[in-house]
Parts: sequence; C-alpha cells; structure tokens
Amino acid sequence: MATTPYFPPLFAEDFGAFTPTVLSVATALAATAAVRDKAGGTALAERQLLRDSGLLTLAVPQAFGGQGAAWPLIFRMVRRLAQADSSLAHLFGFQQLQVASVLLFGSPAQQDRWLGATVGQNWFWGNAVNARDTRLQVTRTEGGWLLDGIKAFCSGAQDSDVLNVSVATGPEPKDRLYLVLPTGRTGIQVNADWDNMGQRQTDSGTVEFRQVFAADHEVLGPPGAASSPRATLRNTIGQTILTEIYLGNAQGALIEAIDYTRTQAQPWVMAGVDRSVEDPLLQLRTGEMWATLRAAVALAEEANTAFQQAWEQGLDLNETQRGEVGMLVAAARTTAARAALQITSQIFELMGARATTARYGFDRYWRNVRVHTLHDPLDYRSKEMGRWLFTAEPPNPYGYG
Repeated sequence: MATTPYFPPLFAEDFGAFTPTVLSVATALAATAAVRDKAGGTALAERQLLRDSGLLTLAVPQAFGGQGAAWPLIFRMVRRLAQADSSLAHLFGFQQLQVASVLLFGSPAQQDRWLGATVGQNWFWGNAVNARDTRLQVTRTEGGWLLDGIKAFCSGAQDSDVLNVSVATGPEPKDRLYLVLPTGRTGIQVNADWDNMGQRQTDSGTVEFRQVFAADHEVLGPPGAASSPRATLRNTIGQTILTEIYLGNAQGALIEAIDYTRTQAQPWVMAGVDRSVEDPLLQLRTGEMWATLRAAVALAEEANTAFQQAWEQGLDLNETQRGEVGMLVAAARTTAARAALQITSQIFELMGARATTARYGFDRYWRNVRVHTLHDPLDYRSKEMGRWLFTAEPPNPYGYG
C-alpha cells in the first residue's frame, strides 16, 4: 500500500507553465509552516523565496515586463500556496492586489513607472489601505499632501519596498485617495505589532505616518478609485483572495488529516476494526468533508471565470454586470468560509486527541480561517445577496463588495 495518499480531485488545479515553480515554492513553505506559525514575526527567508520565484510579477501586464497571467490562474495559486502556508499565500495574493490597484486607478504614466519598477526592481508591495480605520488624516500642502496618523491591518508592510496607502478627504467614494509611497520614506514607521491568533506571519500590524509628504504624482489617478464600475473590481479581487485562502486552508487541513489517520491514528475500540481508515463513521465524515470542499472549490472557479470575463470587458463593464460578478464572488466567499470553518474544526474528529499535540500545528488551519472570516460578517453578506435577488439592485461597490 502506498505510504502517501493519492488525491487527484484535490490536486486538480492547473498552473500551466508555472507548475514546477508553484509546487516548488509550496513544498518549501510547507516544510517549515508549522514551526514558523508558532514563532510569528516576519518570514524574511520565505518572503525572499517569493521574490526569487518570479511569482510577484504575475499580475503585471507583459507591456510593462510582467507575465500578464489570467486572474483565475493567480487565484488558483493563492489556494495552492495557502494549502502549504496561509500567511505567505496572503502576502502573495496581496502583492497581486496592489498591482491591480495601479492598473485600475493609475494613469498610464503611473502604470509605466510603478509596474515597470515592480518588475525591474523586484518590488514586494505592502499596504495601508484599511478603509474602516479612519485614524490617518491628510491635509493639502504645496505640491502634494501631508499624512499624519495610523493605519491597522497593514498586511505585508514589514519588509516591503513600497506601500499602497488609502486615506479619505471626505465622505464620498470619490474623496478617497490612493497613494504609492516608498516604505522607507521619512516619517513612515512600520510596527511589528501583529499578534493575532491566526495569519501570524502576514505582518498585518500598524503603520504610523508622521508628517509624511506625498507628492501629487504619487496619488493614483486619473482615472482614480471611483471612476467606473471597472475600477471597483479591486474590491472583488480582495474578496476572492480571501476565498482562496479559506479553500487552501481547508484543503491543507483535510489532506493532513487523512494522511495522519492513515498512518498514525489508533482505531476506536467501539468501531471493531483493525485500522482507523476502516472505521465506517470516519469514512462517512471524511467523504462529507471532501464533498463540501469540492463544491466550494467549484463555486469559486465559477466566480473566478466570471471575474476574468468582467476584467476583460474593461471600461465597457456596466454596473449591472459588475453587480452580478460581485454577488457571485460573495456567494463563493460565504460558501468557502463556512466549508473551511467546518473542515478545519472537524479534522480532529478523524485524528483523535494525540493530533492536538502542539508539534503538529494542525490547529493553525482553523485559526487562520477564523481570523480571516471575521473580516466582515458572513450573515450580512448573505443578506446582501438575498436583497439583490429580490430587487436586482447592485450591491455597493465601494464597501466590501
């Protein structure tokens, strides 16, 4: 009998020409993921691994020297990396999100400058974009803006080369500025204060701004953040990255649980079997989890295909079409979240008490999903889908949609 499980449905993702690179990076990350999860802090060596892999430029169009990969492929890679290491998958996904911000909000000259530098200087992007944190203030000054205050949940800011920063100048979406600033600019302080129970190496702590000058040409636009339905696709990219992180955690947890059950778990006495994998109740539970995961993956793939079609429409994308894509992305996210919370919790019912030993770190899958699924309440997202189904009114594209 083989010593490792064979799961063609779980490994069905197609990475095309990038397959060896993605699998090599995933294997390297998985080897130390549990140990690094305990340590927390900044994964400098692993961030360098991503830099060296060439995967940071996937979303950069070929016109700027990048690889111009399609979004479903990028999202699939987030899922595969999250199976190995949820934190580094998060950083990889958010790298592509910041690139998309420049593509959606920036002028042609800004795209040429910053996307060209992303490729030429192998930039790792961080962010200070959290719209709900209003502690960062901005005032107009000659030739630009002065930033003072703090932003939280700044994923990837530590060890980054450049930051995507958002700040509101008024109550309307059109009043929100997105800026591109070097992380090392005078007055910017990235704090190593991320100490949450999950996603422990995403460097998602706070960034302080003390009289930081941003020149006018460092503000993205025109077109800007509120310029068109296409521009609002940034939010759906962020939502989809979270979806894939949920799925990757669930996939990693289930694979590890099955392998552990096959090779280490002792059968329950009441089961009357010689090996745990012969226990019909464990077979039942495992089959149910596998089916739940595959259904969530299928819905995510459908949403990702629809997103790519919307992306390719460019400025022809209208509000109704954008709303349809947003709702499909929301459906994929809520389904993936609930599936991942279920699977990452129930794996222990397969493996038994010994699997809770700290050295395995199996609990990290649930902790990662639990932290991310609290980003916004799933019930409100489901309610928004129901309202859309009743009224056909598109969701607010400037919120989390």
